[in-house]
Amino acid sequence: MNSNMAEQQAEFTKGQEADPVTAGFQADASAERLRFQKSEDMELVKLAAKLTREHSQHDGRIYWTDFLGSALLGYAAMLGAMLAGNIFLILAFGVVSVLALYRAGSFIHEISHMKKNSVRGFKWGWNLFIGVPLMMPSFMYEGVHNLHHNKTRYGTEKDPEYLPLALMKPWTVPLFVMVAALAPIALLLRYAVLTPLSFLIPPLRNIVVERYSGLVINPVFRRKMPEGEARRDWLLLEGATSLWAIGLISLTSLSIIPLGYFLTYLAILSVSVVINQVRTLVAHLWENEGEPMSVTAQYLDSVNVPPPATLPELWAPVGLRYHALHHLLPSIPYHELGKAHRKLVETLPSHSPYWAANYKGLPGLVTRLVKRTFGTHNV
Repeated sequence: MNSNMAEQQAEFTKGQEADPVTAGFQADASAERLRFQKSEDMELVKLAAKLTREHSQHDGRIYWTDFLGSALLGYAAMLGAMLAGNIFLILAFGVVSVLALYRAGSFIHEISHMKKNSVRGFKWGWNLFIGVPLMMPSFMYEGVHNLHHNKTRYGTEKDPEYLPLALMKPWTVPLFVMVAALAPIALLLRYAVLTPLSFLIPPLRNIVVERYSGLVINPVFRRKMPEGEARRDWLLLEGATSLWAIGLISLTSLSIIPLGYFLTYLAILSVSVVINQVRTLVAHLWENEGEPMSVTAQYLDSVNVPPPATLPELWAPVGLRYHALHHLLPSIPYHELGKAHRKLVETLPSHSPYWAANYKGLPGLVTRLVKRTFGTHNV
């Protein structure tokens, strides 16, 4: 670490530890975000554009090795949990399976940002090994997540992935996490029951497409069926996932798949979704009340959890620990985000708003959000 970077890191750490009420996370970035609500920090934006050119190549070897390794480890551990007779072994295998499949599943975020053939065949390989078996095909995120990155939509009611959680009632935070535990049941219902019925009942089809075909958190968001090639991919993946869900339920009902195996599968999927929901809680500050925001303000409303923290590699894998940087440079593949971050902290001065979006870890961020909900409502 050069002297300039060391001085900036020291100032960053000092800012995190100065306020005992907010210990464990970066000093409040709200004022900075509001300052850049309409304006831009052009130095930051210009450097971001430069870095995008230098770090925008997807390395297929990294994608396939990381993804397939995570998926195979996840399924092997799931099988171990199903076959183990000892509760401690079941839990150990279960933890490994959850974390590995969570990592493999997180590549859906990368797919939503990839141009066609950036990594040849990766989208279909991901759906074959993860999307269909875990009932989260890539069309659930493609065509949705890009709206979250739209400059005029971010943080507004047109953003499918934004809620002003910090300004809502305190009970919304635990409810937000607990609802995620029911995701496997909801997905089974969506694909085993609603999908086939929706092709027979046109009004139901409209509801399924608009409300139950996206990984979103904004309840007022309504999706439209895409056209052309995207529509073809959607219908193909939806049909495959529907057959998978119907098959799981049928084979379990006939005792061909033991009930314990089926419940283990659902439990591992449920815990994985809950972890992702907790990560979502700290992906942003969730303080925007629907006003359009500049790119700089969007960055400051988002969260990086860079090294030296190590646990984010588990709960924010595949580059998600650099979520704020991702909003600044959405075209950079996950394996290049760390390099881009290091270059930014080595180049930008300590007064740059870039430093205000870097946080220490999960506990402080969750505490910050909960305290904001109580403070907002004077509870």
